[in-house]
Amino acid sequence: MRILLLIFACTSMLLLSGCWDRTELNDIALIRGIGLDKKKDNVIEVTVEIAIPAAQLNQESSGGGGGGGGSTMIRTGQGVTIAEALEDLKEKIPRKVFWGHSEVIVIGEKLAKEGIRDQIDFFIRYSEPRLRAYVFVTKGSAKDALVLHPPLEKSSSEVLRELAASKVLMHVTLIELLQMLKKDAAALPMIGRLPAEKGQGSLQTIAYINRTAVFKQDKMVGSLNDEVTRGVLWIRNEIEDANITVNPKEANGYISMHIIQAYTKLNPKIKDGKLEMTINAVMEAEVILNESSLKLENPENGKVLERAVDKKIKARLTKTIDQVQKEMKTDIFGFAHAFEQKYPHKWNEMKDDWKELFPEVGVTFDIEAHILRTGMGSAQQ
Repeated sequence: MRILLLIFACTSMLLLSGCWDRTELNDIALIRGIGLDKKKDNVIEVTVEIAIPAAQLNQESSGGGGGGGGSTMIRTGQGVTIAEALEDLKEKIPRKVFWGHSEVIVIGEKLAKEGIRDQIDFFIRYSEPRLRAYVFVTKGSAKDALVLHPPLEKSSSEVLRELAASKVLMHVTLIELLQMLKKDAAALPMIGRLPAEKGQGSLQTIAYINRTAVFKQDKMVGSLNDEVTRGVLWIRNEIEDANITVNPKEANGYISMHIIQAYTKLNPKIKDGKLEMTINAVMEAEVILNESSLKLENPENGKVLERAVDKKIKARLTKTIDQVQKEMKTDIFGFAHAFEQKYPHKWNEMKDDWKELFPEVGVTFDIEAHILRTGMGSAQQ
């Protein structure tokens, strides 16, 4: 019995010995943002934004705001492959690198145009970076986007994460990008840089989402402005937080509405051997501003407003189709998936020719706008 008690006591001591293999926060480098650029001679440059926990803790305890200049640091590594660039990077960081907090991946425009499949494949195979990190393309170099000192948030990565989470324009995670690349067409949010305010340093500003980069296979073939981007979001059933403004000819002024909810469905059809796609878009909205002479308490005027919204949405979607389908000839809408779902057997016959078939798909629109609330009235007499 004594021997059993002794064994039990020794075993208990082993279980209560604490976290013997733990890693202290002061021993690791927390990666918040990753930048990928293509340099001369096919060299890959990896830039990382590293959180400085002590600096962030001091800011919070003192009641200070953001200002990423003192709470993050930037380091870069180079190599002929991304793996080699990361090895070069580790030599310049005197701590164990921890990727689990990575929030954003920014791809420089030069690399985006030459192809990103190898880089994305690495991040999928390398288990440490987060698959839910948001991915962006930037005009110029990714490094320039990460070295900014935002006046509100703690870091450039935090700014980009918040912009993506707001879902105002395009937002894509690493795992979503991988799924799009499998279909040989992808769209990523593209960022620019706001000019610094007067009296501020050139780096005291933020990056912001202002376009969408369009990829055919894994190469960037062009970009879309914010208006056409919202058309893409309509067609992909991803439009969320948005306003729409119209100027009905009967109104003599502008009326703005907030979209409460919107729903889009793709209805494919094969008729006489020709591919057709009907885009059914239904929107429910509320009036938030009426600068016109139109009295919206009158039900007939409500119908006038709904017709104007129908026309505005149709014009935007038509412009989007013309630019993406006819000019770029890249299916970032999901037309292929819609045909595959409805005509699985027929799809097997035409999937190898989809690149040639997609630009020839006939597109029609069925738009329904419903104005649910017009407001209590107008301050204008």
